[in-house]
Amino acid sequence: MKLPEIDLYLIAPEIIITAFGFLVLLLDVFLPKGERKGYLGIISLIGIFFAGLYTFPQMGSVRSGFEGMFISDGYALFFKMIFLIIAFLTVLISIGYIHREMIEFGEYYALILFATLGMMLMAAGSHLIIIFLGLETMSISIYILAGMMREDKRSVEAALKYFLLGAFATGFLLYGIALVYGATGSLQLKDIAVYIASKSLLRSPMLLMSLVFLTIGFGFKIASVPFHMWTPDVYEGAPTSITAFMATGVKAAAFSALVRVFFSALPAFRPDWTSIMWVICVATMTVGNVVAISQTNIKRMLAYSSIAHAGYILIAFVAGNDLGTSGILFYLMAYAFMNIGAFTVVILLGKKGEENTLISDYAGIGFKYPLLAASMTIFLLSMAGIPPLGGFMAKFYIFSAAVKSKFYWLAILGVLNSAVSVYYYLRVTVLMYFRESEREITGLQFSFASVLALVLTVFGTLGMGIYPSYVLSLAQKSIAGLM
Repeated sequence: MKLPEIDLYLIAPEIIITAFGFLVLLLDVFLPKGERKGYLGIISLIGIFFAGLYTFPQMGSVRSGFEGMFISDGYALFFKMIFLIIAFLTVLISIGYIHREMIEFGEYYALILFATLGMMLMAAGSHLIIIFLGLETMSISIYILAGMMREDKRSVEAALKYFLLGAFATGFLLYGIALVYGATGSLQLKDIAVYIASKSLLRSPMLLMSLVFLTIGFGFKIASVPFHMWTPDVYEGAPTSITAFMATGVKAAAFSALVRVFFSALPAFRPDWTSIMWVICVATMTVGNVVAISQTNIKRMLAYSSIAHAGYILIAFVAGNDLGTSGILFYLMAYAFMNIGAFTVVILLGKKGEENTLISDYAGIGFKYPLLAASMTIFLLSMAGIPPLGGFMAKFYIFSAAVKSKFYWLAILGVLNSAVSVYYYLRVTVLMYFRESEREITGLQFSFASVLALVLTVFGTLGMGIYPSYVLSLAQKSIAGLM
């Protein structure tokens, strides 16, 4: 019997992330109680950096291993870079924040690393079991992180709500995977596509039902309507740094798996899932933007904004062409910078026992904290799609993909929704610069790590708007072989 070949270089980034996750846990055990654990965050940053060093050189090559269950292609590697950037920025904004909120537990950083590991497995899995294991590794870590503020009832409620609804959605996803296996006898993505094409199973009730269940499972993770109900409560209750991590990393991981599964394993069902996703896409954009208008809490507003952005990305998914797929990669990269940046400002404007998350709290900070206000303005305008910022170029590619595939109404509805979003983004900007504060925010402490994260996100948002060609060309090369 021939033993399967084990290529450790193929999974070197995952090994490094796992090793540093366990290292952080072990070091935490030997730390004296009550001592600051900021250096555990620094160790986590080092681990993420080394994982990046082993990820970037693999770009341009396509390799698979472990009996074809794991693939290292441009698509997976691009997403790994997104996840590592998100994890790096999340750890940066966490170092000062968790000390301030007195949730400085060593397992906090380890769970971020393990969640990142799960995301990387989801992007690199060419087998449905690997994708499912990655999703569960990520989800379990996020469930715990959402409830890390143990004394805060909202945080505990957020974790419990996310866990219960997440477990329910996971059941749908797993049942969808089981139906795929029952109909095709395989869990290998390429083998599933070949079997469906050779046996002409386009009207198979089992496969059509699996399509519905997979859509529900992935729809929950990307927070698309009608599977979005958990998002505002969980985003509001979770620690702000984890909210940023969930809004970017979890969404990107879910889209990485969604695109690979539907385009690699189920391309024959494109007419069916295109019609389903068209409706979900319009509902997601519209509900996210309309409900965001009435929000008074900045975290809830950004939660509904996150729902709307999932709808924009689904436009490119429905378009289904090369520009759309590469546009998804570009959009998620740009979204990571502007969203984490916005949540970093939310963190910096708060203090222990006074989070200052009401939108009215932002009145007048344009004069008291001009750099914070300017940064927040950049992020909000980028989310609204105002040039020359990263969000504008991301939306431009998304809408162009829809037009190219002749989904004209979808592009028009996307532009109209984007115009609606300008209202609630500009409302915050107007408050910062044109309203006097009703109460003065004082005693803020800015950690070096959070300020560094803010600078990096500002440069990332501006850079992807002014010089988008490098990231877009990299994204276009990354999808070769996927379509």
